[in-house]
Amino acid sequence: MTPDEMLARLLYRDGLMLVVDKPPGIPVHRGPKGGNAFEDHFDALRFGLPRRPALAHRLDRDTSGCLVLGRHRKALASLGKLFKQNKVGKTYWAVVEGGPAEDEGQIDIALSKLDDSRGWWMKPDDNGLPSLTTWKVAGRGDGMTWLALEPVTGRTHQLRVHCAAKGFPIIGDNIYGTAPREGGPVLHLLSREVVVPLYKNKDAIKVAAPVPEHMRERLAACGWRDDQ
Repeated sequence: MTPDEMLARLLYRDGLMLVVDKPPGIPVHRGPKGGNAFEDHFDALRFGLPRRPALAHRLDRDTSGCLVLGRHRKALASLGKLFKQNKVGKTYWAVVEGGPAEDEGQIDIALSKLDDSRGWWMKPDDNGLPSLTTWKVAGRGDGMTWLALEPVTGRTHQLRVHCAAKGFPIIGDNIYGTAPREGGPVLHLLSREVVVPLYKNKDAIKVAAPVPEHMRERLAACGWRDDQ
């Protein structure tokens, strides 16, 4: 990714925080096996500061959309506290196979790691960590549904496991859903909006990410329009 390509993904900037539009298919940070990572390209986002910004939270490799960065250590500490206390509003858009019969609801299913050999893969587990997701149907298509999901808790892979456990896996999910390991559609999960109450005497900062190319066709089939 060139510096210009990274700059083109900038959605919001102020003295403390940046929000960038993460593309699918790239991890936010380098794992134990190395390889390319999204944060490797953050030097283009310094805007005169001595250090590049750093991640205030994480998105899955295959998830796209709003990713919040702190511009320096003090900002990262403030943002980290907001995320830890679940004060940052997060709305995801997903296109799922089938879909719920109702128009809105909650998914309350505790989660734990699948096993140590699978890294961050998760599973439903009555003895796991409490995990809560609220959802609303934003549109329906032929054999699929467009959902607006809000994770009340922030467990790894929470939205993916919750949707799959309820019988409507996210399209393109090759871990918890029905997509093949290779050659299937890209995961249809977008970090659509973040709402960050960063400043005490100002309104919360609301930032939305554009719909990525790989989700446009199926979202349109569920009633989404390009001006939404």
